[in-house]
This record gives sequence, C-alpha cells and structure tokens, in this order.
Amino acid sequence: MQTGLKERKFLVPAKLYRIGELVHHTPFSRQTLHNYTIMGLIREVQWTEGGHRLYDESVFERLSIILSLKENKTLVQIRKIMESEDRDKAKSGTVTFKHTKRAGRGIGR
Repeated sequence: MQTGLKERKFLVPAKLYRIGELVHHTPFSRQTLHNYTIMGLIREVQWTEGGHRLYDESVFERLSIILSLKENKTLVQIRKIMESEDRDKAKSGTVTFKHTKRAGRGIGR
C-alpha cells in the first residue's frame, strides 16, 4: 500500500550503561566491575560530566566470556587471552574500541 509519504528513519543512539546497571544485570559486584575496568578486561566508552563511567552493549559479551573463563583460569590468564583476541580482531578489522575523552572538567584517570 502506497501512502505517498516518504519513509523516515531516525538515528537511534546506542544505549550506554552505568556501572550500577551492569551490577543489576550481571552477577558481578560494583567493585569487581571497577577492578575489571582497571585491569583492562572491560572498557568504558565514555564518561558522564559527573565523572561516571559509561559502557556500551559489548561489555555484556566480555563479561560472559570472563565468567566462563574464570572457571579454570586466573584473571591474569584471562587478560592475556582477551588482549590476544582483541589484537586479532583489530588486525582483521572486525572490531574497534571507542575510547572517548572524559567529558567535563578535563580530569583524566
């Protein structure tokens, strides 16, 4: 059925998650998620003006991998495995990590 109206598409922004939302949807504590961020196992993609980390949807896949690997690997081993996979994906062009500057007062971590 043709209505004569042009189809319009809206650009929907990707959902970004605060650490509290990750805690709510995963079995990990706030401190564990903070530690994983510091270790480089997961990455924030943006910061709020108030200094809160924001994560994109890919964090859930990474946390699932971490949970599976924790059954028989140490966190150091997991980090090496994930770093190797990240390098391989970056070389093949299948993934890029967006690391944006922290918004606000220019305070870096």
